Amino acid sequence: MPVPAIIFPVDPLNPRRPDPHFAWEARLLRELGGEHHLVDHDALLTGRAPEAVRRVPRDSGPLWYRGWMLPSARYADFAAALTARGGNLLTSAPGYAAAHELPGWYGVFEGATPASAWIPSDGPVAPGPQELSAAVARIGGSGPAIVKDYVKSRKHEWHEACYVPELADLPAVGRVVRRFVELQGEFLAGGVVLRRYEEFEHADGAEGAGGSGGAEGAGGSRGSDGGKGDEPGAGGRAVEARVWWLDGRPILVGPHPDAPRRNVEPDLTEVRALVRRLGCRFVTTDLARRADGSGWRVVEVGDGQVSDLPRGIDPSGLLTSLITA
Repeated sequence: MPVPAIIFPVDPLNPRRPDPHFAWEARLLRELGGEHHLVDHDALLTGRAPEAVRRVPRDSGPLWYRGWMLPSARYADFAAALTARGGNLLTSAPGYAAAHELPGWYGVFEGATPASAWIPSDGPVAPGPQELSAAVARIGGSGPAIVKDYVKSRKHEWHEACYVPELADLPAVGRVVRRFVELQGEFLAGGVVLRRYEEFEHADGAEGAGGSGGAEGAGGSRGSDGGKGDEPGAGGRAVEARVWWLDGRPILVGPHPDAPRRNVEPDLTEVRALVRRLGCRFVTTDLARRADGSGWRVVEVGDGQVSDLPRGIDPSGLLTSLITA
């Protein structure tokens, strides 16, 4: 069988090299005997997929992508453009959307992750009071929550555009949601999500902020998943583990990229079955332990192709697994 190659984003300043953020992965891949190709990420984002993939050789066979986030529709264009050249992304467009966007994976992980409700949107327009009231009711009607979209939060604007102290205060919910949508602007992914806030264990044993499943700030053109994980509230950052799964098997367990020096060993007993039920080939799960000691929670699920690696970790096993898949 053909050996899969890996596609990395091109360096915008040097079209012969990978983007500097992924250059170390590309170097390690070469050392492991793997092959890589380059794609123009900016061209993908602006709907020019055939132009974006012109550096990928024709009849390139099976392919993985390791790069910046793409909206699901742009990923579908990416996959189609590669197919037209004889390439085959091993993560299908439906598989990418299922792992990348909360509505795609939530049904499988419901009960193992904070309760969530979402309101679809065709653009950066805040939902009205009735829609918000119905969403609030679906997650219990009271208590603290987080606002995000299908992919990202605004955790760095915590009090302004992320955290809702009390869901029963519908005017306050509306203010946070409107500000979130305003700041996300054209980068709003899918719609607005309300996600119950939970307390997770902090590095020093104190309670840490948690539960929303957000990611790094606004989704710009250079958006890897950054930190798909908990939110930095008053209690500081919770300790999370990022687990990389290939065909239902954990192939790498490490710290969250936002806290690369905090190692943790999560219990994968429950999540293993859920990942297999999701059925996506290459995914990540971010896990944190509840502050009350009642167990591990899935803070976020992501597509493994656009999930960031923490610096200092050895991804040799992960890359080897991908090119021998």
